[in-house]
Amino acid sequence: MEEGTFEQPSLEKHYYGNCPGCKVDQAKELRKDVSIRNLSYIWMAVLCGTLPVASLFPFVYFMVKDFNIAKTEADISTYAGYVGSSFMLGRALTSIFWGMLSDRYGRKPVIISGIITVVIFNTLFGLSTNLWMAISMRFLLGSLNGLLGPIKAYAAEIFREEKQALGLSNFVAAWGVGLVIGPALGGYLAQPVLKYPHMFPKDSFWDRFPYFLPCFIISAFAFASGIACIWLPETLHNHKSSSESTNSVEALEMESNETNNDKMISASLQETLHNHNGGSIESTINVKALEIGSNEANKDKTIQKDKSIFQNWPLMSSIIVYCVFSLHDVAYQEVFSLWALSPRRLGGLSFTTNVVGYVLAISGIAIIIFQLALYPSVQKAFGPVNLARFAGVLSIPLLQSYPFMTKLSGFTLHLVIIIASILKNILTESIATSLFLLQNRAVEQHQRGAANGFVMTCMSAFKTVGPASGGAILTWSEKHIHSFFLPGTHIVFLALNVVEGLGVLLMFKPFLSVKKKTPS
Repeated sequence: MEEGTFEQPSLEKHYYGNCPGCKVDQAKELRKDVSIRNLSYIWMAVLCGTLPVASLFPFVYFMVKDFNIAKTEADISTYAGYVGSSFMLGRALTSIFWGMLSDRYGRKPVIISGIITVVIFNTLFGLSTNLWMAISMRFLLGSLNGLLGPIKAYAAEIFREEKQALGLSNFVAAWGVGLVIGPALGGYLAQPVLKYPHMFPKDSFWDRFPYFLPCFIISAFAFASGIACIWLPETLHNHKSSSESTNSVEALEMESNETNNDKMISASLQETLHNHNGGSIESTINVKALEIGSNEANKDKTIQKDKSIFQNWPLMSSIIVYCVFSLHDVAYQEVFSLWALSPRRLGGLSFTTNVVGYVLAISGIAIIIFQLALYPSVQKAFGPVNLARFAGVLSIPLLQSYPFMTKLSGFTLHLVIIIASILKNILTESIATSLFLLQNRAVEQHQRGAANGFVMTCMSAFKTVGPASGGAILTWSEKHIHSFFLPGTHIVFLALNVVEGLGVLLMFKPFLSVKKKTPS
């Protein structure tokens, strides 16, 4: 070996035999392709968390009407907004707790307990006989269901780094499909006695509880998913610290770097002694500077690891942007269903729940195709930030065209509304997936559960405002259908676009910050 050279010590990850997180890491090292089984767990858990969120949109208008609490027909939208907001309020109050719990005890127990909550309280919501029971069941369903934050962390952890975009893309695809298939189930299965009298006779149980069937179907799916998730792999490490397996490798690398630097210093000093010239002082100074720089770099790594998520601006800025879009998205979902069901004389489309159901079902199929077949490639080509910006800008003129659709009818109306719904949902999910990627890349595993729990808390707080404000604005617009300036629903979609525009502006520097990959 030549003088002044040294061998690079081999670095091998240390795995603990009784640690589930280490077993997952080993499997990722050995298997480079994507496990369909792990993708299935993501889909099942996410659908359990999202189907109950949106399944009520097509029928909540009629449910509130049956409660006989609204004084006028226009007031129904306001009360329906309260029912929709109660779920988000409950989730906003507890999501950080569930995220921290998943960082301490694992993703799996929190996911399974959340699924059990869906089985119980979603079923009870379908049996609601008055407004306060409906609001209470939705609130409990939201506050005790903390599975979406941990499953998002799981989607980022279960695959190799180069497949992370695919894992989170599947999370968002499942989420988007749940937010679309949920209303489809609610639209087709609510009021079965009126729609399918040959199967559900009058004065039967189904007549007394006309909104129970869609809730029961979703709860049955959640029950089956809960059983399947017993075999879900745990990604959290259970030795001394939750990230020790990963940190042990970093420690080895840091130790190796220090050893390498020491050898370099020794070699340089030997060269200095041999040369005995004026450059020896300069060489010694350079070596000393290298040693100091290495120590500072190691200290920076330690500080970065221990930094609170609230001091992590790349994470916090992406969360704030995501919250703005969440407010827009849930308000849009509420407004779209209520607007489509409202009578023509109030500026709506006079659709039935069946029509709203199949429009959203077709949109769900389009989301699946886009997220699984196209999103990873598009994201790789443009990057998550540029893709989210483009999707946000394109959404604005699309959304403002909705009120003009009331001038159409028949097949033309149905075709246009389906195309618009597909485009809007694809753009929405593109933004969400891109922001999820930024959030999960901004934190290490030992903080990922808490970070995603905080995301869910903030998002749910904004989504609490969405349905209530969307329903209230729609009610106001229907009472001003003949206004000279922005009559009827024009003002509703303008308000949605103001929120969308704010989200787009926040995606630019200096507000949005993206964490740069640290060199290995």
